[in-house]
Amino acid sequence: MNEQVATVVPRAFPDVVPVLTKGAVRLRAMTERDLPSLVEQSNDPESIAWTVVPQPHGLDDARAALAFHAEQWTESGGRRYWAIERLPHEDAPGTPFAGVINVRPSGREGDAWETGFSLHPAARGRGVMSAALRLAAQWAFDQGAPSLRWWAARGNFASWRVAHAAGFTHHGTLPSAVHLRGQRSADAWVASLLAGQSMTPRHPWIVPPVIEADGLRLRPIRDDDRAVAEPHDRPAHHLPARAVPTPETFDDWLLRRREGMSLGRGVNWSIADAATDDPLGEVLLFVREGALEAGGSAELGYAMRPSARGRGIAGRAARLASEHALRPVAEGGLGLRRLVAETAADNEASNRVLAGAGFTVWGREEAADAPDGSIGPALHWERLA
Repeated sequence: MNEQVATVVPRAFPDVVPVLTKGAVRLRAMTERDLPSLVEQSNDPESIAWTVVPQPHGLDDARAALAFHAEQWTESGGRRYWAIERLPHEDAPGTPFAGVINVRPSGREGDAWETGFSLHPAARGRGVMSAALRLAAQWAFDQGAPSLRWWAARGNFASWRVAHAAGFTHHGTLPSAVHLRGQRSADAWVASLLAGQSMTPRHPWIVPPVIEADGLRLRPIRDDDRAVAEPHDRPAHHLPARAVPTPETFDDWLLRRREGMSLGRGVNWSIADAATDDPLGEVLLFVREGALEAGGSAELGYAMRPSARGRGIAGRAARLASEHALRPVAEGGLGLRRLVAETAADNEASNRVLAGAGFTVWGREEAADAPDGSIGPALHWERLA
């Protein structure tokens, strides 16, 4: 009696690609029908700015990408690519092609996998990519990935917002870790998600509310607020140099503020004239470790452009920010229990601001470390809810 041995035929692309669906998002194999949309996505300004896809990008480039997807799915340990599809949901129309996502095995057992993704501009702002990332991440964990790692050039807030929404933990910045078009290298943010972790945000992404009163408008700092970066004459021991923008440092100054808010560490407002919306300075609340939390405490800071001094603006802004910080969450505030501040003892202008905003001195140091490396007397202030 002859025994017949079954022959296992490897599945070919696109059948080898598992279809993953949850809610209004589906991950599937890319097809020829997707290529015109892939070309549109690849030529979008955001894609050009943050990826290294070939430029200009045409149908031949898209066909090469499709062939690469097929090759990777049929290779052991290859990258696993999906096309993202947004399904019709209630009154919202679907999008046959909404972007691309992949997970990449490390090649060594026990090592973290990595992920990358890009979204078609027509699908942005709807939570599509974070939903796709949750699907792809769970599939990777089901295949044995111990963790999933995300990388992006520092400043790519759109990509970080996706990873943040999917529960990734931000680990900081690595210098010269990624390549961007036209640059040899760029600093990179890195974050990770562990198997079994909740795929929900680890901390709030803080968006400054607009507060308008007393002739002022506290609002988010904008790219066009460069007028605030006037040459300044503050004594070096009064304020850290990096806290005050100059025309040369404005971009990095603004990036650091937005970065801190995306990590839940603080809230930064532009102090603007309520009538003209001209930027006059900055007021901020921040923590040095962890994230801003209701019931906790934070530090108050402020700085005025020189041409806006002498009008009581810093005092009014400090009072508005403090009242928002200490107001209960149920009433629209941050629900903090305590605010603190520190000033050089000879910084009479700042001392007047804090006293006028309801702060009291709780301590004095005679040999405090000043921002410029000098040593001198300092005052410690607080205001309680």
